[in-house]
Amino acid sequence: MSNDILLESGTGELEIIEFVIGDKHYAINVIKVKEILDVQSSTVTKLPESHPSIAGLILSRNAILTLVDLKYVLDKQSKTDTLSKVIVCEFNKIKVAFSIDDIVGVHRIKWNEILKPDDISVNSLVVGNIIMDEKIILMLDFEKIVTDINPSTGINTDRIVNVDYKDRGNIKIFLADDSPLIRRLLSDTLTKAGFTSLKFFDDGKQALDCLNKIAENKKDRFIEDVQVLITDIEMPQMDGLTLTRTIKENPILSKLPVIIFSSLITDNLRHKGDSVGANAQLSKPEVEQLVDMIDKFIDESVIVPQ
Repeated sequence: MSNDILLESGTGELEIIEFVIGDKHYAINVIKVKEILDVQSSTVTKLPESHPSIAGLILSRNAILTLVDLKYVLDKQSKTDTLSKVIVCEFNKIKVAFSIDDIVGVHRIKWNEILKPDDISVNSLVVGNIIMDEKIILMLDFEKIVTDINPSTGINTDRIVNVDYKDRGNIKIFLADDSPLIRRLLSDTLTKAGFTSLKFFDDGKQALDCLNKIAENKKDRFIEDVQVLITDIEMPQMDGLTLTRTIKENPILSKLPVIIFSSLITDNLRHKGDSVGANAQLSKPEVEQLVDMIDKFIDESVIVPQ
């Protein structure tokens, strides 16, 4: 059990909250959690004709929050009649609450201790498995849960309607994100903006291994193979902050522009990306700003491969 807060960025570590729903154990990154509440079902305001995964509305510090019935999301059974614990989270620039049964504790682990799940389908809600005390803890994709309920909260092609299409096919971009859904959405939206040379990785270690190989073979000419790296923060094996720090400490790769594109980018957490040398940070829904940012870095670069 961790008794102190992980303050340094890019250490390859994170803190998770382990919680239970029914007889299964789940995890969420501490950095997403604003508070944990005891809530009675009688205090939940039901919404008429709402999505079946929405239990209703609750009050938290005079703010009205949507409460997601996590038991319904996971096994299509409701637990709001016996509501007790609620996790209040902030990501993708929204606050949302999730109903759970109980909190087990807080643990500090390494990102490389999070194993990739066997199910890598777009529809999977599990982004990683953690083995601890002879049990399996499932790391849930909370962003996907919210996006499935309300697609407008996530990345979608509607967000780039005001982005001018142009042929960006000669711009080579690497993207690291563990979510199959996000990789697909990024591919769809960036392709609509004119990008065609997109290489995806599902964890930071894969991206780093590829970059190191390119740097070893091409030295300063690595830009012929990649001009911008876009990375998520939360990924098994190696997180985006550690990936960014490692790149910026490399005498060759340090010149590569790194954009952290994560649901965790908030005013309170932006310092983490700054501390590891990220060139830019954007919150995941802001895909239209991502296109502008890529254009900016390409305009500033010396070499544009043909």
